[in-house]
Amino acid sequence: MALTLISNLIDLVSKETYPVQITVTDGKITAIERTSESPDTYILPGFIDAHVHIESSMLVPSEFARIAVQHGTIGTISDPHEIANVLGIPGVEFMIDNARQVPFHFYFGAPSCVPATNFETAGARIDADDIDTLLSRKEIIYLAEMMNFPGVIYNDDEVLKKLASAKKHQKPIDGHAPGLMGEEMKTYFNAGITTDHECFGYQEALEKLQHGVKIMIREGSAAKNFETLIPLLKDYPEQIMFCCDDKHPDNLLESHINDHVKRALAKGYDLYDVLRASSYNVIKHYNLPIGLLQIGDNADFIEIDTIQDFNILKTYINGELVAEKGTSYITSVESPIVNNFHCSVKQPSDFKVKSESDTIRVIEALDGQLISNEIVTSSLTFNGYAESNTEEDILKIAVVNRYNDAPVATAFIKNVGLKTGAIASCVAHDCHNIVVVGTNDEDMCKAVNAIIKAKGGISLATATEELVLELPIAGIMTNLSAEEAAAAYITLDKRAKELGSQLKSPYMTLSFMALLVIPELKLSDKGLFNGRKFEFTEVFI
Repeated sequence: MALTLISNLIDLVSKETYPVQITVTDGKITAIERTSESPDTYILPGFIDAHVHIESSMLVPSEFARIAVQHGTIGTISDPHEIANVLGIPGVEFMIDNARQVPFHFYFGAPSCVPATNFETAGARIDADDIDTLLSRKEIIYLAEMMNFPGVIYNDDEVLKKLASAKKHQKPIDGHAPGLMGEEMKTYFNAGITTDHECFGYQEALEKLQHGVKIMIREGSAAKNFETLIPLLKDYPEQIMFCCDDKHPDNLLESHINDHVKRALAKGYDLYDVLRASSYNVIKHYNLPIGLLQIGDNADFIEIDTIQDFNILKTYINGELVAEKGTSYITSVESPIVNNFHCSVKQPSDFKVKSESDTIRVIEALDGQLISNEIVTSSLTFNGYAESNTEEDILKIAVVNRYNDAPVATAFIKNVGLKTGAIASCVAHDCHNIVVVGTNDEDMCKAVNAIIKAKGGISLATATEELVLELPIAGIMTNLSAEEAAAAYITLDKRAKELGSQLKSPYMTLSFMALLVIPELKLSDKGLFNGRKFEFTEVFI
């Protein structure tokens, strides 16, 4: 079956734009003829998210694809790290199997750090032998983000075996080194690691670029580094890629990589540099069989109205029209329920914190960042127990082991902002235990139990209400449509803000408060953790 299009080709290989007639036969570009016409539209390679955890959208891959194509995305470099921490290799298999059912280019990595650390409880473990098995598969194209940067720097034997497997199979190694600079940075990347999506400072990213590292400019639902890092595109265009990392369903309905593109073009950056960061550079780095609108390529491309407005008119994958003017032609796929959730319901007394002194360490959450700070302040004590202090915005945070019954870990956090009630989630990187923040023990317990009863979800509780978006697939994904999931999520997000939170994305920020590999201070199900020293620390001083 042949398809003919007349449009202006934005050629990212030759870096020129010209009117063409393109012929597509059996999903391949078979002819490109320059014309003298002046078409109204432009065609260009489709967008690729250079690093994303599909699970963080709370959608299965097929549903993620259904929405992403509306925004001109045709593929992702996907790290199934989240479901792997819950289910291990069977979780990776689930993602691959579901992804196969839709016309979309999913490229999965072998999750390198399951669990990310030994300081938390995960549902599974993937060791060096498992990594070698995964990397031997054609569906697995890279070793996903090596979070254990101390293990790389100090030559941990298990870490070195995983790196060696990637080199043996000649597959790229993704990095994860927030704030790492100087000699330690060089040691880390000299181990064969090629990328980093965790830069939150300009100088940090610049130093890594000068060392030859590929930098992914991330703009997701929680971490927003675009404004800080986009100036690097001018001087290092061949080393820049765009990614989202994490994208909640409401944000995915609004935009994807097309948001990076529009914002970069609006700032005046070179058209070809911007578009190469959204596709060409990713394809070349990972050696992807995705088309770049050259003769013989797969017919993977998008059609837009104008370079100025950049509205996506059509999206094609392998020559198939998969989206048109905001309508996706990919259909939803019902997925089997797979899970690993075994803890019992809790009591308010499980969340009590016996006071040991008048001074406490507090996690300071930073809006739009995955990093946090450590601050020291006075505790509010009542009848011998440390309590949330809503006047000072110092609230209690807890992490509940979802895999078995264990004592609840508790600490304190600033900047969540709730004045009443509690919010909870078991979309809690990386092990996906239940993390909850609240103003009192009763509401915290209520929010946690709603998730336990659903065997996964995000929730909100007050004395008079209980809301929950159930996530029965691995406790982190839903079988709902993206629109249904987004509507439920928006309701929870709005209500959290009505209860006092001023965070742009309270649930996304909450989901990273148990991520130990991101400094400074985080909380695991085993206790308060200092991510710079890579050791537990005490709440009370």
